[in-house]
Amino acid sequence: MYYYNISLLGSPLGLFTYYSSRTLDIGTKVSVKVRNRLADGVVISTCEKPEFDTSEILEVYDSFYSEKQMELAKFISTYYICSLGEALGIMTPFLTSFTSGDMELDCNELNIKLSTKQTQALSFLKQHKHSTKEHTTSLLYGDTGSGKTEIYMQYFHDMLKAKKRSIFLMPEISLTPQMSQRLEEHFGELVVMWHSKLTPKQKRESLQKIHDGRAYIIAGPRSALFLPVKDLGLIVVDEEHDDSYKSSSRPRYNARDIAIYMGKMYDIPVVLGSATPSLSSYTKFPHVRLKGGHFSSKKEFIYERSSENLSPLIFDSLQNTLQLKEQAIVFLPTRANFKYLICGDCGHTYECVFCSVGMSIHQKSRALKCHYCNFTQAIPQVCSECGSDCLTSSRLGTAEAVKNISDEFKDSCVEQFDRDVITTANKLKKALKRFNDREIDILVGTQMLSKGHDYHGVTLAVVMGMDNMLNMSDYRAREKALSSLIQVSGRSGRKQNAKVLVQTFNEDFFKTYIDSYEDFLEEEKVYRQELYPPYKKLCRILFSHKNAAKAIEAMNEMHDSLLGISNVDIVGYGKCAVERVANKYRFEILLRADKSTDIIKAISTCRVPLAEIDMDPIEFG
Repeated sequence: MYYYNISLLGSPLGLFTYYSSRTLDIGTKVSVKVRNRLADGVVISTCEKPEFDTSEILEVYDSFYSEKQMELAKFISTYYICSLGEALGIMTPFLTSFTSGDMELDCNELNIKLSTKQTQALSFLKQHKHSTKEHTTSLLYGDTGSGKTEIYMQYFHDMLKAKKRSIFLMPEISLTPQMSQRLEEHFGELVVMWHSKLTPKQKRESLQKIHDGRAYIIAGPRSALFLPVKDLGLIVVDEEHDDSYKSSSRPRYNARDIAIYMGKMYDIPVVLGSATPSLSSYTKFPHVRLKGGHFSSKKEFIYERSSENLSPLIFDSLQNTLQLKEQAIVFLPTRANFKYLICGDCGHTYECVFCSVGMSIHQKSRALKCHYCNFTQAIPQVCSECGSDCLTSSRLGTAEAVKNISDEFKDSCVEQFDRDVITTANKLKKALKRFNDREIDILVGTQMLSKGHDYHGVTLAVVMGMDNMLNMSDYRAREKALSSLIQVSGRSGRKQNAKVLVQTFNEDFFKTYIDSYEDFLEEEKVYRQELYPPYKKLCRILFSHKNAAKAIEAMNEMHDSLLGISNVDIVGYGKCAVERVANKYRFEILLRADKSTDIIKAISTCRVPLAEIDMDPIEFG
């Protein structure tokens, strides 16, 4: 008999010992019994026969995790403080029966002609990889519309010639039909698109192409990083500043940072691309600057000192745009009709019964809905506290903006563009096609509007809610607000001159940096030194329980242990900004240190069972 330590896929538990009558390789995927149910696991190591009775491995699958995948999983479990099974659970194994037939690659020249600037940028990205041992990562810092995509395409093409494969990461919501169309146009069958909106059948077909080696460019959101890709030669992370690269459940990894780690591990180039790079990437990696765009059109910024509402100036600007038979986009950070429902007489606000957040008003479904746990209730006609019918709404949302704009311009087509409406890849494709075919006059949406979509005819961009973003309790609030404004305004004026109308009481801030994001990054460096990333490491520890007393007790216990550790600062601790979510009370501790290893050591010494660890957090709300 042979004995093995097995890690259960997706499980937070440690290793279990099983036996088998045959020898198994490390990394083999197997099926075992755990408390009368079947579970999938991975062979981590061999071991001596234990003193206790063990069960037999029931089935050995035709799949395995490669040495590199095992190494990566160990790094994820150590750095992000989760079990090995949780780290392996996000990966797709290789097939044992996989035979890589050497395909004849048709490497026709790309019908893309790079400009001198683009050629120099590509040359920098390539040279950089070979000129330094310390980093395999470089940053392509290119303005919106400066042609970053063409550079990626040429790099993928050069990888094809070398018979190497590439992973192209994009934020989930910018997996536009436009991007897949461009990739397929140039590379045909060699491209596989991978994302959560694929049907099970499409996923099977895509995996088959990856397994048998027909896929040479794998494009998708963060999950595409963990596919079984052989002969990997390049990773490109587009819109590297985007928060959707960070996973909000265990393991709480950041795909951009994992891509950088994989670059070192495989010794391959990693290209980060953005028009508004994060301060950490700008500070850590050598960058090449690509200024200006393909578009010679000009943009005029108009600032209106106003709180978040559809003002006469906005309606006038929309009116002018419609008269000229041109198109407009309206950006709001909030979905639904309104963010909050409040009684005008007694001030009572309608909070979710399971979460300590205001419910959003969805008029179409006549419901109040919690955007945290999805609890829904009918919209009340009178206040439940004082019986008054003076119920008012605050913080305009996309659905209400669509309703108001449609009422004002009855002959125009106004559509909503957010997660409430765009629920499938097909709906996204159709909405963008309608907009580019000029069937839609005004598109009203959230962050989804700004993600890499190519709108041809937009001459007016209305940007609302900037002050809410700027005033968030987040050390990156200035960076996020400015980046959002630049990204949204970058969707206008692609073919002709455009106006960008910004509602804000902080005109001086936006005006100073809207055309000089680099100056902003240089100034932001000064504010962050000695306090925040990229100069310090942060870690957020969450404690949640249906019984508030138990969550507080766990937090206090860990807090008291952490006090004794000299090289880790406790920045603060107490209730979370949103104290209750899904009927669980939440408390937190925020830690800061010079090195992540100091935080990891401190947590391994002081951790209590309820502690949920979020390394390099991006959520502070």
